[in-house]
Parts: sequence; structure tokens; C-alpha cells
Amino acid sequence: MRRRFRNLAWLVFALAMTPAGAAQSDAIVVRDATGATVTIRDSSRIVSIGGAITEILYALGLEQRVVAIDSTSFHPPQALRDKPNVGYMRALSPEGVLGLNPSLILATEDAGPKEAVAVLRAAGIPFVLVPDKHTGKGILDKIEIVATAAGSAERGACLAKAVASDFEALAQIRSKVEHPLKATFLLSFVNDRAMVAGRSTAADGIIKLAGAVNAILDYEGYKPINDEAIIAAKPEFVLAMRRDSHPLDARTVFAHPGFALTPAAKRQAFVAMNGLYLLGFGPRTAMAARDLAATLYPSLSAGKLPSEQDDSRVQACRDRGRTG
Repeated sequence: MRRRFRNLAWLVFALAMTPAGAAQSDAIVVRDATGATVTIRDSSRIVSIGGAITEILYALGLEQRVVAIDSTSFHPPQALRDKPNVGYMRALSPEGVLGLNPSLILATEDAGPKEAVAVLRAAGIPFVLVPDKHTGKGILDKIEIVATAAGSAERGACLAKAVASDFEALAQIRSKVEHPLKATFLLSFVNDRAMVAGRSTAADGIIKLAGAVNAILDYEGYKPINDEAIIAAKPEFVLAMRRDSHPLDARTVFAHPGFALTPAAKRQAFVAMNGLYLLGFGPRTAMAARDLAATLYPSLSAGKLPSEQDDSRVQACRDRGRTG
């Protein structure tokens, strides 16, 4: 693999020597997730790597500038249908990205592998690693850096204001939770062992936003755990992603020895939600947390949050400014 990346040197050099496309009148400077300062003079051809980044760009009305997306960019649906796909964000091919002649690459900070990211950074094309923090503020920061890098700060401020309002409404809903439930996010079963989310994960973040408590706090990330650990954690609710391949349902989950003896099994408390909606930490996350809270706590009022299908506020932001 290392030899393949070294063989890309000629491509990196050629792209570095290629004149930029339609340049912006003034350079834009942003600081990315690593603390690096990135100067951007042309955002006319954007490669978007990360579902939330693509979602933000579309919400800003910049889809015509997006020349490619990654395989996690499920929303809006037309993104995967209409745009070239550079593959999974953690298994990038520098050739596939650079071959599209981008003027700007926006990638989630989890993008990889490291060798591919190093090649992309060395290509002379503005490369911005976008922070991916699993909090409401983290989403607002994400919107700001994406909008600023794309030269659409006014629309970004509009979108951030709308999303901040959603989180304020969500906080009002969450304040009514008197007895937070213990929830477990189940990613999959690997060799009959449950792969479960611990601390510092998107799943941990959405559970907190919905007014619940992550039942698994002994480690960070997603790890397989034994049945005894699941039983000891005593989850009252099991959360999973809804997907076509290897789907999880209550029947399958609660038939597993680890989950069969939990309070969640007794209550048959299980929900599966769309992966990007649930874990993407983009503009719709407050709505996803609201929907999860409504499932966890049926007696709660949904409050004033708009539905996922209501795009009137996003459209208003898209219409702001000039081409932005």
C-alpha cells in the first residue's frame, strides 16, 4: 500500500502545477480539526467526504459545486444518485479524489487511511478536515467551518441559527425527563458477540441528546463485549441502525443470551433508525434526538421542532446572499 501511495507523487505534482478554476475574489482562511490553517481561493469544485458535510453543502444550496461525495452521503437522496462516489470515507483512494480535479476537499476528521490523507494534503489543493464533535455545539461549529470554507458564511449563519433554535427546543423537551433511561446502542453482532457503543461515540452523543444515559461507559469507541457485561449494564432500551444488509430487530436482539435477561428485553424496548439521521450529527440531528426521545418517553410533548420533511427554513437560508 505504501508503494502505491508513493507512486502518486507524479499526480500530486501535476495537480499542484495546475491553475485553479474559477477563483474567489478574496482568499478565505479557515482552521481545521487538526489546527492547521488552510487558505482557500477557489471553492467551485468541492469533493465532500462525510455524510454531514454533504448534507450541509446541500442545505446551503451549494450542490452545483459538489463534484463528488463519499458513500456515507445518503442525504439528500439525490446526492448518491447524481454525484460521482469516491468510496467509503475511511478507505479513500487518493487517485479517485484527485482525478476529479477538485479545487477544495472537505473531509470529516475521521477520514482515512492516514496515508491517503497525507497524499491529499500534499497535493497542493486546499484540504480541510472538518471537526466531528458529537454535541449540539459541535454541529454548529461544523456548519460554520463548512460554510466559511465554501465562501457561504451568510447562508451558514442562517442555517446555524435555525439549527441552534432546534437544539433550544430539544433542551426544553429533555428538561421534562424525570427518570433518564439507560440505553445501549448495538452496532452489530460479530461472531455472536455484541458490538456496542461506549463513550465518545456518535451513539453516546445522540443518547445523551435524547435525554437518556449510555449504559456502557467502561470504554471509548465501539467494541465487542461479552454477555455478562451486557447483563451487568442493565440497559432499559436497545438502539440500532436501520439497514437493508444484516438488519437488526427486537426478535433477533432479545433472543441473544446477553440481551435476553435485560430490562430492555422485558419491556421489548428496541428501536432502529436511519443511520445518517441518527448518527450523522448534521443539521437534522436535533430532530433525530427529538424522535428518539419520543420513542423513549412516549408521554413527552414533541415541542416546537419541525419535522424532518419540513425544509422551509433550509430553503430560506439557501435563498440568502448571492451565490454564496
